Amino acid sequence: MVKQLLWLVCALGMFCTSVAAQATSASPTPSPTSKAGSAADTIKRAIIPPEKAQPIVVPRFDKPPVIDGKLDDEVWKRAVVLKDFLQTYPGDNIAPSKPTEMMIGYDARTFYMAFHCYDEPDKVRATVAKRDQVFGEDNVRIFLDTFNDQRRAYVFGFNPLGVQADGIMTEGSGTDFSVDIVMESKGMITTDGWTLEVAIPFKSLRYEAGKGKLWGIHVLRNIDRFNDETDSWMPVSRDIASQLSQEGHLTGLEGISTERTLEVIPSVTLSETGKRVSALSVAQLAANPTLLDPGRIVNQPIKADIGVTAKYSLTPTVILDLAINPDFAQVEADQTVVTANQRFPIFFDEKRPFFLEGIDIFRTRIRAVHTRAIVDPDLAVKLSGKRGKNTFGLLLASDNAPGNFSEDERHSSALPAIQRFLDKNAYIGILRLKRDIGKASNIGLLLTSYNFIEKHNQLGGIDGRFQISKQETFSFQVLGSISRRCFPEPALDTHRPGPSDGCFAGYSPIPGDAFRPASTRNYYRTGKGLAYAFGYSRDGRHFYYGLSGNGQTQDYRADVGFTRRLNTNFEGGYAGYQSEQKPKAKMISWNVNANAGTNFNWQGLSQNAYEEVSISANFQKNTYLGIGQDVSYERLFEEEFGLKRTTTHGGAFFGGPERSAYQFGPYMYGGTRPSKKYALNFFIGEGLNSFDFDFGAGPKYPRVSPAALANPSAPLDPGPGTSFNFELSGNYKPTNELAMSLSYSRNRLKRNDTHLLAYQDDIYSFRSTYQFTRFLFLRARVDYDTLSSNARGQFLFGYTPNPGTAFYLGYNDDLTRNGFSPFTGQLEPGFRRNGRTFFIKLSYLIRRSFGK
Repeated sequence: MVKQLLWLVCALGMFCTSVAAQATSASPTPSPTSKAGSAADTIKRAIIPPEKAQPIVVPRFDKPPVIDGKLDDEVWKRAVVLKDFLQTYPGDNIAPSKPTEMMIGYDARTFYMAFHCYDEPDKVRATVAKRDQVFGEDNVRIFLDTFNDQRRAYVFGFNPLGVQADGIMTEGSGTDFSVDIVMESKGMITTDGWTLEVAIPFKSLRYEAGKGKLWGIHVLRNIDRFNDETDSWMPVSRDIASQLSQEGHLTGLEGISTERTLEVIPSVTLSETGKRVSALSVAQLAANPTLLDPGRIVNQPIKADIGVTAKYSLTPTVILDLAINPDFAQVEADQTVVTANQRFPIFFDEKRPFFLEGIDIFRTRIRAVHTRAIVDPDLAVKLSGKRGKNTFGLLLASDNAPGNFSEDERHSSALPAIQRFLDKNAYIGILRLKRDIGKASNIGLLLTSYNFIEKHNQLGGIDGRFQISKQETFSFQVLGSISRRCFPEPALDTHRPGPSDGCFAGYSPIPGDAFRPASTRNYYRTGKGLAYAFGYSRDGRHFYYGLSGNGQTQDYRADVGFTRRLNTNFEGGYAGYQSEQKPKAKMISWNVNANAGTNFNWQGLSQNAYEEVSISANFQKNTYLGIGQDVSYERLFEEEFGLKRTTTHGGAFFGGPERSAYQFGPYMYGGTRPSKKYALNFFIGEGLNSFDFDFGAGPKYPRVSPAALANPSAPLDPGPGTSFNFELSGNYKPTNELAMSLSYSRNRLKRNDTHLLAYQDDIYSFRSTYQFTRFLFLRARVDYDTLSSNARGQFLFGYTPNPGTAFYLGYNDDLTRNGFSPFTGQLEPGFRRNGRTFFIKLSYLIRRSFGK
C-alpha cells in the first residue's frame, strides 16, 4: 500500500509540474484581431487606459492626516488620486451611476487611504453594523496584494460610517473574513455623498516593500440600491477567471520602518454555571419508578480562566504566535442545526482568534486541517509567513481535552476503564509548505500528527493549483495516513477474541449505534489509508464547466482534520450558461446550471448517482428567484451502519443486507432586499423516496420502521419516504443602530411503508443587535428546537474598541419546554431549566514596537 501511495504521489507531482510548465511557458499573446480558433484567442480583454496600465507611484506624507472622515487635511492634496471608475456589475465596464475618487499616501509607519463617494445623501444605505457585516449596504472594498503574487490579497471593506470588514482573499478559495486587523477608520455622510479616511499600520500587515517592489491593488465600490452595483477602478474582463490577475499596481513604498512588533493579549474569564441535577435519590427512584423528578439547579463554584496570547513579527513577512492556557471560550454558540437522521458528522466553522490567524495557509482542497479538533489546548505555538516564493506554516499544540473527564465520569463505574487516560494530553503538530510556480500556480506539502494514548495518526501528502490559462484552473491533492488506533471491523465475529482493550467506550462514528443489537467490534491495530481530490474548471463570460473528484479509503484518518465519509469516491462535473447582464432591464440576468456525479466505494459498488438541473434569474431591487430538480439513485450497505452479516452472525440490517431507491427532489428558492430596512429569503424543497435510516429521533419520534414497530430492539430497517424542507428568514433594520432577524426552518420525513412520521423538526431563531456605537453593543439571541424541546437564550453586552481588546458581559440560559426528564424519561409539561451560565470576559491588547 505504501509503495503504491508513493508511486501515485510522485506520478501526480510529475504530471502537475508538467501542466505548470505548459501553463507558464513563453508563448506569443494572440492579438485582439487574431482569427485563430482556440478558446484563448476569443477571450475579450478589457481595455486598460495608459494611466492605469503603469504602476501608480504612492507619495510619502510628511505628516499624518487626522482620521476623522472629513478630508480637510492639507496633506491629502499630495495624495495620488484614483478616479474614472467603471461599472463592472451589473454593467460590463460601462459608466458608473455615481463617480468615485480614492486617495492614497503613506509615511514610515502607516498606509493611508481616503474616499469621496459622490451620491444623494438621503439615499445612501448605511447602518452602525457589526464588524465584517458591511457588504449588505453601500461600501468600498480594497484588495491589497502585498506580495504582488496574484494569489492572495488582504480585503478591506468599509461602509459610509467607517465600520470595518477585513479578510484574506485566496484565488480559487474565496475570502475568509475571520481575520481581524488593527487599523483606524472614520466615515461620514456629507451633502454630496459620503467620505471615508483609513489608516492601516504597516505592522498590521505582512508585506514586501522597498525600491522596485510592487503591490497589487483592486478598488471596488458597491452601491446597494442599484442592484448591488459594483464599480471598479481597474477594468475587469468577465472572460478571465482570476480577479487578482487583473489588478492594478502601486509602487514607491520605500523607507518603511522595519520595526518589529510584539502584541500581548492577557485575558480572564469569570463564569458561574448552574446545572440541573436530580432532586431524588437513587433509592427513591428505585422504590417508585413513576415518581416525577423535578430536578434542581446546583450552582458550581465560580471558575476563573486566565490566559495569554502573544504575537511577535520576526520580519514583515514572518509571524510567531504563542498561546499559554488561552481562553478559547466562544462568546457566541454554534448555530442550531437539524441532527435527526444524520449519517455523517456535521461541520462547524472555527471561531477562535488564535487559530484564525493565518488559517488560510493551512487550508487545502481536502479538509485535512480543521483546528476545532484541537479542543482545549493549554499551550500552542505557531510560526507562519512567506519568504520569496515560499509560504510556510508550523503549528504545535498540547490539548488537554482528551483526558479531561467530567466529575460524574471520574466517579462512575467507568473509572477503571478510563484511569489510564485521566488528565493526559494529546500532542498535535501541523506543517504546511507551499511554493509559487510561474505566474499564478503553486505546489504544496502538508504533514499532520496527532498523538494520544492508544490513538496515533500521522498524515502527509502534496497538493497543487495551476492556472492553465486565463480561464482554466486545475487543482489536486493526495494524502496518505497511517494510524495506530481503534478501527471498526464490520465483517468480523463480535465474539472472536481480539486486542480491543484500548477501545474504551467503543468507536461509533455512525449515529444510531444504540439501536444495534450487536454493534461493530473495535480492534486496536495499525491502519493505512489514502485520500485524494482534484478539480478542473473553465470559467467564461457565458459558458462555464468543470470536473471534480475526491475519495477516502476505509482506513484513512485525519484526526487533526474533518472527514465526512470513509470508503467512498465521488466523481462529477458541471456546466452552465450565464446570460449577458442588462442593468436597466426588469430581469437583469439569468443562469442555467446542470451537474451530475456518482459515489462508489473502493470495492467498486455504486453508492449514489445523481443529476441536477437548475435555473435562476436576478431582477431589480436585489431580487432573485430559482428553481431546480435533482434525480438520484441511492444504495445503502449494512456494513456502513454496523455489522456485515456472515455465516456466524447477523448483520446491521433487518432483512436483506442492502437498500436502494430512485429519488426525486424538486426545489425553489428566492429572496429580495428592496431597501436597507428589509430583506427576505426562502427555500422550499421536497424529496421523494428520501431514506429514513431508522435511527429514531429521540423520545418524541421513536423508530417507525416495520421491524421496529414489531420489536423496538430489532436491527435497523432503513426505508424510503417523503421529505420536506422549508426555510424562511427575514431581516429588519428599523434604525441605523438596531438590526433584527428571524429565521424558521421545518424538516420532516414520513415513511412510505408505515405512513408514519420518522421525525419533524421546527427550528426558530431570533437575533437582535443594538449598536450604541461602532464598538459598544447589546445582543440577544433565542433559539428553539421542537425536536429536542430545547430553548436557548443568549444575551451579551460587549465593548470591542479594537481586535484584542474586549469586554463582554453575558448570560446564557438553557431550558426545555414540554420535554422529557433526563433522569426518568417522563414527559415534563411546561418549562424546565437545564442550566445557566453568567460570565464576564476581559482581554486587552498590549502592542509595542522595537527597532526603527
